[in-house]
Amino acid sequence: TDAGLKHFSLSQDEKDVVPVLKVILSISPRIKIMGSPWSAPVWMKSNRNVQGGRLMDKYYSTYASYFVKYIQAMKKHGIAIDAVTIQNEPFNDGNTPSMQFLAKEALRFIRDDLGPAFKRGNIKTKIVLYDHNCDAPEYPISILADREAASYIDGSGFHLYAGQTSAMGKVHDAFPDKNIYFTEMMAVSKDGGFNTAYPVGRILIGALRNWSKNVILWNLAADPKYNPHTDNGGCSICQGAVTIDGDKVERNLAYYVIAHASKFIPFGSSRIESSLTTKVSNVAFLTPEGKRVLIVSNNSTEPQTVKVVEGNHSFSFTVNKGSSTTHIW
Repeated sequence: TDAGLKHFSLSQDEKDVVPVLKVILSISPRIKIMGSPWSAPVWMKSNRNVQGGRLMDKYYSTYASYFVKYIQAMKKHGIAIDAVTIQNEPFNDGNTPSMQFLAKEALRFIRDDLGPAFKRGNIKTKIVLYDHNCDAPEYPISILADREAASYIDGSGFHLYAGQTSAMGKVHDAFPDKNIYFTEMMAVSKDGGFNTAYPVGRILIGALRNWSKNVILWNLAADPKYNPHTDNGGCSICQGAVTIDGDKVERNLAYYVIAHASKFIPFGSSRIESSLTTKVSNVAFLTPEGKRVLIVSNNSTEPQTVKVVEGNHSFSFTVNKGSSTTHIW
């Protein structure tokens, strides 16, 4: 144990994560970094195991200090942590690593330990709740209902391995002053196909139409055998947005799904109203330069013709089945 955190170190991250983040930020300085722990250190946990277990009561304050030290240490490397979730998938105790963090525990941790620790340390990093599936909106709602805890919270994060993105809208409607984030979903194609319509429609458009400020896909990169991953609960089927095989780089489905937004919707854009149709899904944005961006997904079994009308102007286009398109004007 190290209750005083005298031996806190970023040595593991300094091998790979920190150098890669520095390169990413040198290419695109406006990228925002969100940290998401999958487990507290094993000596803080009820089962003393990297998999499962819970944070022991006596270490709540220590773990809050751990967050502060992490953010401060990353800052020394020139990496600003814009936001942190307090636990990746708090209901999931089967991953390696993983840790359960029930809503009543998360509420107490944020209200009594993490929030005050951030305040004392003048930490401006946002605190994001939940970070799990769209099937339990009551988890963030129950925490945000506590005014003291909510005063430290920026918003809630969601995955989509269960539930519907409408749950994000439910949380927004209950607490419209709190932000919504889409923090994880896997989009893979094992046959080399690029049917983007389903993931673009369900994930990208679904999240953005339900108040999300972002979309994060899982995961960034892997080798042809989906490595590296941990044993006994690590994901052995998680295809990266890119596959790296020596000097060869292959772009996969997730790369093109996220590109429909990341390439065409610049920082500072705002979502604007667009009508829904039964055949195709869509989401629209206004960029800081005054341009309109429309992402359209056709998950039907045949091509669909779409007509866009704005004031006295209109244009039409056809979206092939299984395809997605992005339009700018």
